[in-house]
Amino acid sequence: MAEPALPPISLTVDLDALARNYRTLAAVSGVEVHPVVKADGYGLGAVPCATRLMAEGARTFYVARAAGGLTLRAALGETPTIYVLDGCDGDSAGALRAANLRPVLNHPDQLRVWTAAGGGACGLQIDTGMNRLGFRPEYPPEPFAGLELVMSHLACADEPSNPMNRRQRDAFAAVAGRYPGVTRSLSNSSGCFLGPDFAFDAVRPGICLYGGGPEGRPDDRIAPVATLTAEVIQVRDVPTGESVGYSRGFVADHRTRVATCSAGYADGVLRSLGESGRGRVWLNGALRPILGRLSMDLLAVDVTGADVATGDRAEVFGAHRLLDDAASAAGTISYELLTSVAARVPRRYPD
Repeated sequence: MAEPALPPISLTVDLDALARNYRTLAAVSGVEVHPVVKADGYGLGAVPCATRLMAEGARTFYVARAAGGLTLRAALGETPTIYVLDGCDGDSAGALRAANLRPVLNHPDQLRVWTAAGGGACGLQIDTGMNRLGFRPEYPPEPFAGLELVMSHLACADEPSNPMNRRQRDAFAAVAGRYPGVTRSLSNSSGCFLGPDFAFDAVRPGICLYGGGPEGRPDDRIAPVATLTAEVIQVRDVPTGESVGYSRGFVADHRTRVATCSAGYADGVLRSLGESGRGRVWLNGALRPILGRLSMDLLAVDVTGADVATGDRAEVFGAHRLLDDAASAAGTISYELLTSVAARVPRRYPD
């Protein structure tokens, strides 16, 4: 039976590659891997990604918001442990307890709210230098009933030589020692590659699961997971002196063959790809420049001298236009490129 035709733009998620990255991170870190599936699995679908990771052995997951945790619990059942990184407040504590979700408590008010709601299993975050969330290391709470996890977050792990990594590691070790028998977790994706001193009991990777390199550039150890492609819906010749797109963003200095593809900023393809001069897509065997400004639903590609026709597909990122390279060309990071893909773009999970 022939595969159904792809929609004009689609995001294909290779769950086998996701599983390979999970196994790589487990091997590199040498400890349990607790996947981060916040922001709907970095835009790839938290439920299908977590379901596959459970099949690989994952039993603990992290989301940012209570709503994400409720969605995951409803889909995955009672087996996995699910932590909510934002913690809780008076409105959410009861719902978290009812759904067996564990807040990561970040300040004394959250600890008081959770205790007043009846308490139970939870995590504790220590702010070791990022100044984002967490108790200051000078004022950690005393050990309390229900505490199952103590964690912190590295600010510069994608820069292995940055001395802040060691300062944070040592500060975390000192505070975590106050809570014997509690799971300790410090390292994010990049931290998995910093060595055994940073591993503690469990690591919490995100972007490396989904195909981004640990230092913001492609890494042969990390397999591409997401492929965003768009259909060529028209091909035309643009004479010398004529322009392409809004505000004459590209003016042809020679006769130029242009393919119009069904992807634009309403799909989450960043406009900066068309303005940096470095935007490329993979189309019929080569990387080809994006021309002019992106439209809401369309982008233009220089296919001069190439055998390109309507119905061909351009890869915005994937196995040939690696995620980190595409992000760099857009002047951003792989996290933003993935999480910017719009809800209107169909996600596909081939067998």
